[in-house]
Amino acid sequence: MTTFFLELWRDDLGQDIAEYAVMLAVILVLVVGTVRLIGTQTNTVFSNVASALQ
Repeated sequence: MTTFFLELWRDDLGQDIAEYAVMLAVILVLVVGTVRLIGTQTNTVFSNVASALQ
């Protein structure tokens, strides 16, 4: 089992951890931006509905 993990650690094929970190950062920025945009618009819609009901 130890040999398996050592081989995985030394394996240079595939993507690097730094590349995964960059991809994760880009995805997080897109998700946060989308949630903030949708959240603002949703709040406006609910406010308009609430004021129309009063």
